[in-house]
Amino acid sequence: MIMSLDKKNQVFEWMKSYAYRFSEKPFRLASGKESQHYFNCKEITLHPERLHLLCEVLIEEVIPKFPGTFGAIGGLTLGADPLTYGLALAYQARGIQKYPLIIRKEAKDHGTGQQVEGFHKEVKQCLVLDDVITTGGSTIKAVRALREVGIEVTKGVCILDRQEGGREALEKEGIHMEALFRKEDFR
Repeated sequence: MIMSLDKKNQVFEWMKSYAYRFSEKPFRLASGKESQHYFNCKEITLHPERLHLLCEVLIEEVIPKFPGTFGAIGGLTLGADPLTYGLALAYQARGIQKYPLIIRKEAKDHGTGQQVEGFHKEVKQCLVLDDVITTGGSTIKAVRALREVGIEVTKGVCILDRQEGGREALEKEGIHMEALFRKEDFR
């Protein structure tokens, strides 16, 4: 069995090799900002071996920093989707039920018109997830949708905090966000 620190180091090496890019010519980010540093965490979350180990690290090192419990995990589609499923399955393998919730960017315009998908009526608290936070806008959108259906959200986890105000914006919304890595780790 790989020790927890070794697992985190392996995920970090994968992040450096597959997810992180630096360019003199700035990248346009989802937030609309530009940066010479680009992180595509889908290179980790959409690869089964990498996602599996990432979820192990989050469960062993990041999520235990939060007191209390939560019955669900989820965030805004698409960045949070693989994390949501991976963590739900990793918890299930440990005999712990955590319902995965997917938050659409907009409520459906057909059927029931839901924005939150999953067994949200079964839970009272949700741990909000995101792959990367920059301004926190996507995560805040997810938090507001979850709260709209009556779910308490006070904690969040992301793979990477770009350290560009997202964590502070989330704190203003009453969310304590923990990141596995920060942009400064890659300089």
